[in-house]
Amino acid sequence: MKATQFFLVLLSFVLTGTASYGQKNIYESRRFDELTADHQVLAIVPFLTQLNLKEKISTEDNRQLAEREGYAVQDALEGYFSRRKKKKRFNVAFQNTKNTNAILAQNNITYANIDVFTTKQLAAILGVDGIISGSIDLNILLSKGVSTEFSFFDYFNEDSDYGRIGIKISDGPTGKLLWRYEKEINKKTGKNTSELIDRMMKLAAKKFPYDKERKRKKKK
Repeated sequence: MKATQFFLVLLSFVLTGTASYGQKNIYESRRFDELTADHQVLAIVPFLTQLNLKEKISTEDNRQLAEREGYAVQDALEGYFSRRKKKKRFNVAFQNTKNTNAILAQNNITYANIDVFTTKQLAAILGVDGIISGSIDLNILLSKGVSTEFSFFDYFNEDSDYGRIGIKISDGPTGKLLWRYEKEINKKTGKNTSELIDRMMKLAAKKFPYDKERKRKKKK
């Protein structure tokens, strides 16, 4: 009986902790409505990736793999917004990522140096009102796919933690942070980059600031 009670208390602690964390991983600026009143188009740029793979690879291989993961997140986000544009009726449009990357390349902005440009600079170069960017820390290659088999004990197993992702939206004209969403990545997150983005954005859907339905509810 004592063992059962201990297990239930432990389970309750884990679930409660998880729920509490989920309520704190989204930030929205108090000035969001003010700063985004005239927003029409957002651009999604490649995500900055930090790889900490267990396998020993060369610095150049690590750089190339990190770049691939960064572009995979960019593609997955564009796919998510494209699939849900009609259903969610966003009040902004999203620049085609092929156009985004082409414009960046024309201005000699590469994955290797994009982090030295400010949000204001990128927005002006891309001709958009805001920038969707972020970072992802991984100890696996998520774009290649991973196992999603999960058990209760994986909560305590470091090998089940794949890293962390942060998505942010910044205002183009001012460079101010408007919205940020952070999430840990593990076996329950999804088996690849597309599933990761799809699941985490669905969790954040009610909090996504450019959703027309959410805007109407805020005004009531």
